[in-house]
Amino acid sequence: MFSNVPFYRGDPIYSLFEEYEKDPRKNKVSLSIGVYCDEDGKVPYMRAVKAAEDEITLNLGARPYLPMEGMQSFRTAAQRLLFGEAHEAVKSGRIATIQSVGATGAVRVGAEFLRVNLNSNSVWISDFTWETHLDIFQACGYKVSRYPYYDAGTGGVDFGAFHAFLDGLPEGSVVVLHACAHNPTGAELSNDEWTKVAELMVRRRLIAFLDMAYQGFSKSLEDDAFAIRALSDAGASFLVANSFSKNFALYGERVGALSVVCPDATQAENVLGQLKATARRTYSSPPTHGARIIEKVLTTPTLNAAWHAELDAMRARIQAMRHALHDALSSKVGAERVNYLLVQSGMFSFTGLTPAQIDVLREEFGVYLVSTGRICLAGLTTSNVEYVANAMAHAIEHANR
Repeated sequence: MFSNVPFYRGDPIYSLFEEYEKDPRKNKVSLSIGVYCDEDGKVPYMRAVKAAEDEITLNLGARPYLPMEGMQSFRTAAQRLLFGEAHEAVKSGRIATIQSVGATGAVRVGAEFLRVNLNSNSVWISDFTWETHLDIFQACGYKVSRYPYYDAGTGGVDFGAFHAFLDGLPEGSVVVLHACAHNPTGAELSNDEWTKVAELMVRRRLIAFLDMAYQGFSKSLEDDAFAIRALSDAGASFLVANSFSKNFALYGERVGALSVVCPDATQAENVLGQLKATARRTYSSPPTHGARIIEKVLTTPTLNAAWHAELDAMRARIQAMRHALHDALSSKVGAERVNYLLVQSGMFSFTGLTPAQIDVLREEFGVYLVSTGRICLAGLTTSNVEYVANAMAHAIEHANR
């Protein structure tokens, strides 16, 4: 019956991590999968999360299905985190928000919603992006194209090419944008550039679909939401998928949200209904436990403050590792070769290493990077950063022989 089913080679990032797990070398380093690890190389159990979970477990009871749109108090808290409690769009009720199965689920529901209700069939993603964007939109029947974004010469954004390209897109085109901490490049738009993009989106009647998986890992929780608020303030109607996996270190709970900013509350109510219908035919309703933890942290002042402080410390550790790698590599290969580390921000950087150099890192040193050359800086620690720098310098020199 299943003789024609093709072999699945696996997701390249998960497959690489499986290879890393099997590697017997004690000095191996995983810089591939986008997971925050602490100085001990472990995913942290955040103190604010533990306190919230401890309180929740004291009052466990029956857990019936959540509504299709998810937990109301969680959805309200998520909206306020993204847009700000006093934002006009929140107060006027013109944002439709559902709880989703991670931000990945939010992207899928949003893609299907646009495909069915707006008859969208063309989407543009950045010339380097999280490759699952391509898979999701293709699975929903879109023609997927790329827009220019990354400037390999500077390690930042080629804003001129990016802005001009968007200005020439057909009306109604869906444009996927990373709200902060761009994955995989780490190259970000400035606030002024985001303001110009927001104006363009409204003027050209383009549909912005923001993916924000790493809020709090670039500048701060507030500053990382600038793109969302700039689009809303410009009068745009748009979608935003956000994840709580990273900034709460709750990867396995799969908690995210999808918000759609609409012109008015009536349209938002209709949009919410169609988001619920999409969720119903996809996964029916979201899980409870992770959403309860996040809702309690976001709505309890003491826990919220503790969470902010922990997230600030996580971001500071990533930044410290970024600078440590830059300093270590500068002395070995020259600062001009690695200044991209200081231009980029967030958990990732684009190293520019070739597949052959990445093979050298893996085979000779047990340092694991994905084939694009993306590095996850959260995998670095004070005890392994010099080792990684030596390995990278060797790989660069190896290519020059």
